[in-house]
Amino acid sequence: MIFTLLLAAAAPTQTAVDAERAFAARAQQAGQWTAFREFAEPTAVIFTPQAVWAHEYLKGRKDPPQSVQWWPTRSFVSCDRKLAVNTGGARFPDGSHGYFGTVWSRQKDGGWKWGVDHGDTLSRAPARPAQAAVRRASCSNLRRIPAAYRAETKPLELIAGQPPADAGQGRSADGTLIWEWQVTKEGARRFQTQLWNGRRYATVLQQNVAAPRRR
Repeated sequence: MIFTLLLAAAAPTQTAVDAERAFAARAQQAGQWTAFREFAEPTAVIFTPQAVWAHEYLKGRKDPPQSVQWWPTRSFVSCDRKLAVNTGGARFPDGSHGYFGTVWSRQKDGGWKWGVDHGDTLSRAPARPAQAAVRRASCSNLRRIPAAYRAETKPLELIAGQPPADAGQGRSADGTLIWEWQVTKEGARRFQTQLWNGRRYATVLQQNVAAPRRR
């Protein structure tokens, strides 16, 4: 029994929803920015509101006294189950509310790392269901997907000291999930996810963030 429990504890998280929950739990346990660094891919991107490399921005940054709380409500997964986009609700230490969108990639060891993370505030508290709704891309008619879309995109090239571009995109190796983001010079942002439904791509998530108000 003890050996079985040890194996279970050592096993990588199985789904992107599991990874999201582990990420959120780690933030409460070890600190917000500590968790962000631990779960991020080397080329992970966040927004301030312009796009920045997460590891460069978070390097040496102290954890706040209280971490934001967040939880997944929906997860969009590629047919091959190697790429996912999660979205859900958040509660900030000051009592305000928000939402997030996060791109997750399965790693060679079976675990998950996030590559893009963004969010915004909400005027009302978001729902907090016991289970996240998972929607997987269709695995039908994959030959109808253009060959160029069945080649996994490379991450943005990380050049130390230089910010990412003002737009980014990625897709699963099987071409069944596509995500993209774009940020304007004023700081407005668009984040979109599309899934293959067996006939065409359908937009399943569209999140628009207004530019910050000028002070």
